[in-house]
Amino acid sequence: MKQHEMKKLTPERLQQLGFAYAPPLIISAAVNNKIFDALETGAKSVEQLQKKTGASMRGLRAIMDALVGLSLLKKDRQSKYSLTPESQAFLMSDKPGSLAGFFGSILPVMASRWLRLSEIVRGGQPAVAVNQETDGTEFFSQLVETIIPMSYPGAQKLADHLKVANTKEELRILDLAAGSGIWGIAAAQKSARVRVTAVDWPGMIPTTKRITNKFGVHDRFDFIEGDLSEANFETGYDLATLGHILHSEGEQRGRRLLKKVFRALRSGGTIAVAEWLVNDHRTKPLHSLMFAVQMLVNTEKGNTFSFNEIKAWLEDAGFKKVRKLQAPGPSPLILATKP
Repeated sequence: MKQHEMKKLTPERLQQLGFAYAPPLIISAAVNNKIFDALETGAKSVEQLQKKTGASMRGLRAIMDALVGLSLLKKDRQSKYSLTPESQAFLMSDKPGSLAGFFGSILPVMASRWLRLSEIVRGGQPAVAVNQETDGTEFFSQLVETIIPMSYPGAQKLADHLKVANTKEELRILDLAAGSGIWGIAAAQKSARVRVTAVDWPGMIPTTKRITNKFGVHDRFDFIEGDLSEANFETGYDLATLGHILHSEGEQRGRRLLKKVFRALRSGGTIAVAEWLVNDHRTKPLHSLMFAVQMLVNTEKGNTFSFNEIKAWLEDAGFKKVRKLQAPGPSPLILATKP
């Protein structure tokens, strides 16, 4: 190929990446200034929004024009702004499944830790180890409810795949590091025969209780307080769920945990693992590779892993029939059976 026929190399992609921090912070500012909430009743001008939110005219105009560019607001010929279906569904503070809490309170905390990334890379130690109970309880108490939309569809798909609605006898579920309890909640909504045991840090259990009550299934939950490595799970469960837990545990703790779960399940029981999976060569997908950096910033041993890595851990623990279940979420679910 001749030189003039080769694609010209430009800095445009790097320039775009240089502003990649902007969209989430713009959404955060809009949430915290109640812009989406203020538009719930219909289209409004900047002047009307200034009166309703108390924010500056200059700030509102800049933020809202950027949100129009991000397709999160619409702007008509009279320069009135209105919600899009996406922002109306996921960025209103009072809507079930809203991400407003994540963008408004969780994202600024996470972003501030990422600003120390160069230092963290040099030392290999996190800014704050959120996988430790002392530092993690407050963080996860805020986080778990805001990330329900990430896990709820996958949890529902799992319950449907396992035909929970058709169960004729009591179905015992072990929800590990339960957080919001959403993996057990989704199953409990399918059948009154479901009984869930939720395990989490003592400081997290009040949050789990509140959310299970909010979903109307609190009476079918039991609660065990303690760290996963120390708590007594008991035995005889039909299903155990590990909803986005292994990435913060790391390989060594993760392997020990899978062996402990194996002992807790009955013969024929199933383990379901939700994770941010990478391919075997760690070259894609991008969101899981970036999430590995999130683990570097926030945990001591955390990482993202491939399906084949987790498959080997499960088989080493004694599980058979390790398989993928396509489900909504960052990656497919991983299922395995205790012989």
